[in-house]
Amino acid sequence: MSAADPGFRHLLRMSDDTGLFEHARHAVVRRDHGYCTDDVARGLIVASREPRPARRLTRLAECYLAFLTHAQDRSGAFRNRLTFDRHWSEPPGVGDWWGRAMWGLGTAAARNAIPWIRDEALHAFVLGAEQRSPYPRAMAFAGLGAAEVLRTRTDNTVAASLLMDAVEAIGAPSEDPSWPWPQPHLTYANAALAEVIIAAGDLSDDRQLLTTGLRMLSWLSDIQTRDGLLAVVPATGWRQDTPRDRYDQQPIEVAALADACATAAYVTGDDAWQERVRRSVAWFQGANDAGVPMWDPATGGGYDGLTEHGPNLNQGAESTIALISTMQHAGRLS
Repeated sequence: MSAADPGFRHLLRMSDDTGLFEHARHAVVRRDHGYCTDDVARGLIVASREPRPARRLTRLAECYLAFLTHAQDRSGAFRNRLTFDRHWSEPPGVGDWWGRAMWGLGTAAARNAIPWIRDEALHAFVLGAEQRSPYPRAMAFAGLGAAEVLRTRTDNTVAASLLMDAVEAIGAPSEDPSWPWPQPHLTYANAALAEVIIAAGDLSDDRQLLTTGLRMLSWLSDIQTRDGLLAVVPATGWRQDTPRDRYDQQPIEVAALADACATAAYVTGDDAWQERVRRSVAWFQGANDAGVPMWDPATGGGYDGLTEHGPNLNQGAESTIALISTMQHAGRLS
């Protein structure tokens, strides 16, 4: 492992035989905050993306899959938060955690190197696909899982239906050329919305839908680039026709943009999208508004946010997985 590669060291540190802890104080796990389905699903995604996983990474995927199947009820909904003493603190639902669980299960069903994990993940995905969420982002995350399934199982009607319902939930972008987006504000994981539309257009051979998604992503990428550097919409979000804050920039935004641009590169074969993936990689390496690296080489952990005073040095699960996910794309760049 090179000094430039965070690997899975901190993800292993943040995990136990139950799941993945949500928070850390610097690199030290905050067990009192417990686990959440959101982050376990993210962990399953990055573990399943590795084509030749080491044994301990396979064990992580097994653990994360077991957590998600335990979180899922008979209707296909998911519980989100599990305390350290293994008690669910919330009832099953279809919020963002349902969408991310579906994304994780879809990715594992399509990409995991272990056949039985693929089979079990698909079983849980199909059950979860009986549900729909009223929240566009939850539907977008679930749609990304459906797209993963369809890339390897083109005749899976359950995944196809979920993917198109996700497109409908996201909605059509505004006709305003200065804001070609389905909503009047940008909040979190924004690029996921464009990525779903791109994937749906490609998988359904709908050129108009594909063009719409690419146009959305191009605009989002352009407005988040300043002087050649990535400067993502901060945690406070950004509403049309209002001033935009510079900080607190979140790693999840960078990772979502890298994912979407990598999908665009795969679908179109256009190397310009790979260059946009490189901007996300560079953001973690220090090509950002503060000029500082956004991860700790000593631990392999990703910092929790870019503030006006520099990095938030806490290394939670979401930020660490955002780092790993983006660096996985870096390893595939030509």
